[in-house]
Amino acid sequence: MSDVVVVIPARYGASRLPGKPLLDLHGEPMIARVWQRACQSDATRVVIATDDERIEAAMQPYGADVMLTAPDHPSGTDRLAEVAARLELDADTIVVNVQGDEPLLPPALIDQVVRRLADDTTASIATLAEPIGDVETLFNPNVVKVVRDLHGRALYFSRAPVPWDREHFATRPDCLATDAWLRHIGLYAYRAGFLAAYVDWLPSPLEQLEQLEQLRAMHHGHRIQVALAAEAHPAGVDTEADLARVRRLIAEGEGAA
Repeated sequence: MSDVVVVIPARYGASRLPGKPLLDLHGEPMIARVWQRACQSDATRVVIATDDERIEAAMQPYGADVMLTAPDHPSGTDRLAEVAARLELDADTIVVNVQGDEPLLPPALIDQVVRRLADDTTASIATLAEPIGDVETLFNPNVVKVVRDLHGRALYFSRAPVPWDREHFATRPDCLATDAWLRHIGLYAYRAGFLAAYVDWLPSPLEQLEQLEQLRAMHHGHRIQVALAAEAHPAGVDTEADLARVRRLIAEGEGAA
């Protein structure tokens, strides 16, 4: 298998939780806990890509590999592409995007998404999903849904409740009859050569409507492999409520690295 480089984009300015990467999680900054999780995977190298020297300074005591990147990247994928270019990675090197607000991410999921991409040489991206078991989650526009084909390749990503059950969704149902619905997990593996091409493409119409950048790759005919997560994927930190939940889980020992 090719080398595997995990990149953790860590932007200091977050609209909901400013300074989120440095928020304290029982004595450690959030980004440190994410980095520790990534280091437990089989990746060849783990790099924190940040736009702020405060994050770099916070990770120096850990001996982390930190790269200061441009402050004006429109997405984490663009930040990944900068890292891949500056490291002069071979086109076949697998680059994994681990979001900097997921301090409970199981390292096994990083390895799983890498294997999924390595096993399908026709795919440009691999990612993960898990079943949706309740109506509230399915109809929540903040939860991204994905539909796959017979070979596990993505057919579409949407914030809408897809697929649409024509017989039962005429009125909002109380429960889901099957396990046909999947929640997308925002963990991605790319090939470095794909990233170099991706950043030169303009946003696609569907991407702009859904605000989902993976649709840009599909618009240009690239395949995305979607595996069912081998382990439960605890949600990341987007809100104060999420922060309280993660702190509680760490205090209870469930989030131990």
